[in-house]
Amino acid sequence: MSKKTIGIIGLGLIGGSLGLDLQNEGYRVLGVSRKQETCDIALFKGVCAESSIDFKLLEEAEIIFLATPIGSIVSSLEKLIPHLNSQAIVTDVASVKKIIVEQCSNLWPGFIGGHPMAGTAEQGINSAQFGLFRNAAYVLTPTERTLPEAVKSLKEIILAIGAKLLLADPQEHDSAVAWISHLPVIISAALLQGILIEAPENIRHLAQNLASSGFRDTSRVGGGNPELGAMMAKYNKQALLRSVSGYQDTLKMMIELIEKENWAGLTEILENTQSTRPKFLKE
Repeated sequence: MSKKTIGIIGLGLIGGSLGLDLQNEGYRVLGVSRKQETCDIALFKGVCAESSIDFKLLEEAEIIFLATPIGSIVSSLEKLIPHLNSQAIVTDVASVKKIIVEQCSNLWPGFIGGHPMAGTAEQGINSAQFGLFRNAAYVLTPTERTLPEAVKSLKEIILAIGAKLLLADPQEHDSAVAWISHLPVIISAALLQGILIEAPENIRHLAQNLASSGFRDTSRVGGGNPELGAMMAKYNKQALLRSVSGYQDTLKMMIELIEKENWAGLTEILENTQSTRPKFLKE
């Protein structure tokens, strides 16, 4: 059986890495980007078999991945629709699902939301790499309107690139991701911003020289792509605010324990978090 022709709109880290893996698995990948320079690099790196700034290239694609920034997904689908064949399956890779699924499903019945839990601090086509999705969770968020064949076709592709398929409700996905992905960005950024605002210059300078692995790990996501962080907050606002509120409540509780010198209570929490953390880091 011949493998499907895959289209990818947005040839950055995620789109480019998808292209590399899918081409390597024998799929024919057609890539679209806003910039001709990106298209040329994608061809040179082997991300796709053909590349263009024109959506017309995707007329023969059977499955299309929307790998643009969150704010461009819906408008990209609107531009794509005139070039789609009636049986085409369209998916996205955004970290927010409810609003994307609602809007895109209304535009195209063959849409299914997707979110690969993979990435690096780097961005752009030159950061694309083989194996980015291997052993990573890849979430699909079908609804009652989702065509069964869309799930089946995407499952085949997800397994082919070595990812681990999970199915989730779009709203539940957003609530979970708010806690484990979006909230950490806000917390990490708040840590960095707090040092900039609150710490005297001499203390800040000393802290910069003392900072090691603990600070590096805690601050990493707060030092990432500002546009991506803002889009996460914008499109997952309610779920993020709920997780921020829950985090504030927990932080207030820990502040009170320290103020009252309740070291036994603080130790109990730290023992609980020590035993809980591995459950979120399963290989």
